Amino acid sequence: MTPQSPVAAAARRDRRAVLFGVIALTSLAWLYTIHLAWQMEVMAGPMTMPAPRSWDAVELVLLVVMWIIMMVAMMMPSASPMLLLYTKTLGARVAAPAVLQRSALFVLGYLAVWAGFSLVAAALQWGLHGAALLSPIMVSSHALLSAGLLIEAGVYEWSPLKQSCLRRCRSPLGFLLTEWREGGLGAFVMGLRHGLFCVGCCWALMALLFVTGVMNLVWVVAIAVFVLIEKISPMGDRIARLAGILMAGYGLLMLAGMARG
Repeated sequence: MTPQSPVAAAARRDRRAVLFGVIALTSLAWLYTIHLAWQMEVMAGPMTMPAPRSWDAVELVLLVVMWIIMMVAMMMPSASPMLLLYTKTLGARVAAPAVLQRSALFVLGYLAVWAGFSLVAAALQWGLHGAALLSPIMVSSHALLSAGLLIEAGVYEWSPLKQSCLRRCRSPLGFLLTEWREGGLGAFVMGLRHGLFCVGCCWALMALLFVTGVMNLVWVVAIAVFVLIEKISPMGDRIARLAGILMAGYGLLMLAGMARG
């Protein structure tokens, strides 16, 4: 067996360290999400369900934190191929100590975008709660809202913006070739850019959590798996379009049912 060069061995260690970090971060986020989902299930009991009320500042902050951690759990697996390829490419360009630092900055930039999305999602949830359009367990309580979100998500799967963002997310090598930037700031900006493409790809799918239940663990997992499949499957773009037809079709059926009712 040919011994590895010191550079190759260091690059291999860096990739392992980054992969371990991603697994650890994702696992912690999923554990917290599962814990919150279990708490929500306990609260859903008929004897313990609190009456709807306004949220205070602390609850709003916790709501934002909940969305951020849930986005980490749902999105880090699908971002891993991009991050690992970035780390591998760095290993051939910079000294070993800088690889982990810049990989961390890339992740920080990526998650900063999803943190911004979480602020918007929490604000939207606050507004829907204030308008009595969400149940106490954070599920849409109005069929028109549910149908509208389903149709919007379905139509968006066919939109040029969705398809453009999905192509960027599905091609880590293409992203590196067109978006490469040097230095620590460059790593952070690349993470931001990749995060923007991912938000552009997935925001409408995340909005469906208001239909299925923001803390409905089954649907949180289902959407996360779907995001992963459409990004890494060879037929991901076709799967996205098929899912769009199904989502929009179900939304239209809901509207038809309301009209008949």
